[in-house]
Amino acid sequence: MLDEAKRRRESIQLRLADRITAFAGSMNFVWIHAILFAVWMLVLEQNPWPTLTLVVSLEAIFLSTFVMIGQNRQSAFQQAKADHDFEAQELELKTNTDLTRQIHVLTEELHRRVIGPSGS
Repeated sequence: MLDEAKRRRESIQLRLADRITAFAGSMNFVWIHAILFAVWMLVLEQNPWPTLTLVVSLEAIFLSTFVMIGQNRQSAFQQAKADHDFEAQELELKTNTDLTRQIHVLTEELHRRVIGPSGS
């Protein structure tokens, strides 16, 4: 998990993609676009549709790429977390198994001392 976070911090491209994805997924992004498109359609151009269609299409292409980058990042983070959790659970299982074996040995030793070697 920490390796993935460190890798993302060290890469300028990944940091930029994270920031763009975070902004594109915000309400500020929606409001800014709504205002810009409204001004463009109502004030700046008499016939905004051809250029507006081109701009919106290009923006959709780039935004879908950023969404995929974000999904890949999330997938890598989840895989790193799953790997870490698996290793931690394996260590815990090994520790519990060792403790159970030690308790068994101590119980047998205690049983031998209290009851005696003949079992009577």
